[in-house]
This record gives sequence, structure tokens and C-alpha cells, in this order.
Amino acid sequence: MNDTAHALSSARTLWDLVDRRARLTPDRPVLLQGDRSLTFGELRDRAERVAAGLHERGVRPGTVVAWQLPTRIETALLSFALARIGAVQSPVIPFYRDREVGFALRESKAEYFAVPGEWRGFDHTAMAHRLGAKNVFEAYDTLPDGDPAVLPAPPSDGTSVRWIYWTSGTTSDPKGVLHTDRSLIAGGSCLAHALRLSADDVGSMAFPYAHIAGPDYTVMLLLYGFPAVMFEHFALPDALAEYRGHGVTVAGGSTAFYSMFLAEQRKRPGEPVVPTLRLLAGGGAPKPPEVYHSVVREMGVQLTHGYGMTEVPMITMGAPDDTAENLATTEGRPPEGMEIRIVDAAGAPRPAGVDGDVRLRGEAVCQGYLDPAQTAEAFDGDGFLITGDVGHLTGSGHLVLTGRVKDIIIRKGENISAREIEDLLHRHPAVGDAAVIGLPDAERGERVCAVVEQPPGAPELTLAGVTSYLRGEGLSVHKLPEQLEVVDALPRNETLRKVLKYRLRERFAE
Repeated sequence: MNDTAHALSSARTLWDLVDRRARLTPDRPVLLQGDRSLTFGELRDRAERVAAGLHERGVRPGTVVAWQLPTRIETALLSFALARIGAVQSPVIPFYRDREVGFALRESKAEYFAVPGEWRGFDHTAMAHRLGAKNVFEAYDTLPDGDPAVLPAPPSDGTSVRWIYWTSGTTSDPKGVLHTDRSLIAGGSCLAHALRLSADDVGSMAFPYAHIAGPDYTVMLLLYGFPAVMFEHFALPDALAEYRGHGVTVAGGSTAFYSMFLAEQRKRPGEPVVPTLRLLAGGGAPKPPEVYHSVVREMGVQLTHGYGMTEVPMITMGAPDDTAENLATTEGRPPEGMEIRIVDAAGAPRPAGVDGDVRLRGEAVCQGYLDPAQTAEAFDGDGFLITGDVGHLTGSGHLVLTGRVKDIIIRKGENISAREIEDLLHRHPAVGDAAVIGLPDAERGERVCAVVEQPPGAPELTLAGVTSYLRGEGLSVHKLPEQLEVVDALPRNETLRKVLKYRLRERFAE
């Protein structure tokens, strides 16, 4: 991290960060969208006017304001306006509907709710009123406006809870994750430090700004002073024109995004899909080693992958100058200030190279959950967050994730890593994507089931063919799938497009 970025990372609040960057490089762009742009100076000045308009409506420090808005310049302005006031923000992914939105509004006790009106064929304003939301207002093309002279002093405390993010709901209600300005700055600083970017780069936000990755990425822009292209709706090949037009140098999001770029590259081998692109980066979902090697080999760009979650926006990240082996097979190393502890079932430390439960402690870790009982269950006696992930640290300090606790399949008393089988399946030429799950089995306890997508024109897969291939790759016999399901598309969430394994378990458990 350069000296300026390092100094900025010590900012106490997000508004400190905005104000300092605006004074350093007021005329440099920060957000690009279509033919529109916003400079760092405009971000500060316009956000203050929006803050004044919100203040006139009654928003004060500590007021809970929920917003369900797409990835737009206006969304960033509203969010930073709330940060200027010191309100508590509850971002809600714009694809969520009545059940999830109603839960978030009730649990957060939101006093205001900003919506986009009718967006992509769905009337968010009508839903808000249907749910009985308080003080509903639309914030798409127009935002509240006022005279900044009415505003109180900016918040000075960066360790108060001012953010409520929502974990993706699976079979139960989502959890409200409590963050501070400082925890979000720490997460963004980790990302910025690992990727080694500069003021000459151009980034991209192809994910919902309401995701925890929104502030994570924006903090990086503020630290380094470079812009990012915002995509209200991301789809390839439609988005390629903006990537090329703005000269994007860094793209990504998650493994699914890498695969989409690869698919476009394969349409025109040898012709760069985005000529200025030099780095794909992301996290949020497992990355098979074969995806790394394919990106480097076919696209001619570097790929760095990391590990993060709603509770800890950035934990580890691969560095562009790391070895190919580490970039392909690990999640990178933690930054200074992030402690990773690998423990056994009793909480005793595991040595390097030995799998165990992954636990975390550091400034980027959330303060807990809205529900105090969930907070008590989530942290151990030493203050480490219990992630539910399984993995190990290498001798060089790189983290290798081998799965989730619930992704460990226990077959006849033997632990089987779903991730190990998935990585091997991704090498198969007739497999486009794969998810391995454990299903209840009266005889074995659990049986191994492989669920796969096939690329267009691929020969039909059979269980015998898959098991023969896996045996040829050296997989132990007791880990071989006993069930194969071929689907048109694996179920994914709408944020980083992670595979929803619980839906697969529900579908194929019979």
C-alpha cells in the first residue's frame, strides 16, 4: 500500500475517508456509469447536499435507514450521505422480496426505507407499503437535497455500529450482521493492499452495491484514488462494451464471473475479450484450480482470489506476484491485523497442513448479530469468530479452504471433503460446473452425490463414466460419488452467484 493509501486507511470513519480523498484529488473520477461520471470532490459535495435533504426529513445520527437500491451512482451518494449524518444503514439486496425484506425491516426497526420505485418489472414502492414500511421514499434518479449548513458535525467515532448487513437466507431467516465504519475500512484496506493497484487502474462493480462487497470495494477506490465502472445489471456479452469503453483493468466478482469471462474469451481465442484487462479478482465462493489455470492460459491475465464473508468482508487475498501454485490452490494470506486460528473440535490449535475449524479475530470482524443469542454462539472464549469453514494454513501462511463444516460428508464414519471432489470434476471436459453434496442414507449415514452442469454439445455423462474418471485422477474409492445428477443450471444466489447447496439437498434427498 502506498504512503497516501496507508495514511487514509487510518481514517476513523468512512466520511473521514471521503473528505480526505476529496481534498487530495477532487477532480479525479471515482464512479463511472454509462456516459455519467462522478469525481471524488463531487462525491463529497453532493453527498453532503443529500445528507442535508435527509436531515430535513428527520434523519439524525443513529436513525436506522434501510435501502434496497441497485448498483447506481445515486445509491453510493445516498449511502455516503447517511455516513455523513452518522445514521445506521441497513442495505438490502434489490432482488429480495416480501419475506426477506419484511424480515430485515422488522428486525432492524428501520425508520426510513429508500427504494428504486419500479425496477426491472417489480414495484418496490408497492412492496414497501404492503409491508408497512415507515417513511418510504424513492431514490433512483432523484435524491433528497438541502443546504449542508443545517448539518451537525460529521461523526467522529468509527467503532459504533452503523451498518446492518444481511446474510443470505438458506432454509432459515437471514442474520443481521453488525458492522462499524472501522471494520469496513479494515476490510477494504486488506483488499487494496493485496491487489497492489494504483491510481492508473480502472475497476468494476458487477455485483449489488448493497452486498458487503460494496463498501469493501469503495474503500479501495478512496484509498488509491482510482475509479470503477458500476453495472446496474451485469450480463455478458452485453456489459463488454462498457468494460472496453472505460478501459477497465481489474474485473471479477466471484468464480462464476471468472467463468463468464472465460466463456466470452473462448468465442474468439487469441483476441483479448477486454484489451486493457490485466487482472481478475474476487472471492465469496470456492475457486477450482482449473479455473485459475484456464484464465491465465486463455485470457492472458492474472487471477487473484480471496476469502471473505458478510461477517468479515476480507480475510485473505491472493497477491498478483504470488506463486502460481499458491494462487491456484489457496485463498491467499491474511493481512497484518487479521488472526486466523485453525482448531480441532475441542478448540485446540492444529499444526500447519492439518485441517480444522477456521476461526478469525481482527478489526475487520463484525461486532456480532442483531440477535444477542446468535452473537454468543458465533464467538469462542478468546473472541474468535467461528466461521463454519474447514481448512488449514500452509507453512508459508497461506490459507487453504477444504469446505464448510456442513459440506463435510460423513460416509460410514469417514470424513469426505466435497471441495476435493468438485475440484477434480472441474477438470473433466464434459463438466461445466459441479457441486458435491451429502444425502441421507440409511446404510452409510450419508452418500456422495455429484450434481453437474454440462457445457453445450458435451457428451452425456454417466455415473460409471464419472467414477472411472475420478479413479483415474487418484480419488480414493470411498470418496467416489454414488449418485450423479445432471441439471440444466445449478441454483445460485443473486449476489455473487454462489451455488445454493441447500436447494440441491432438498431436491435430491428423496
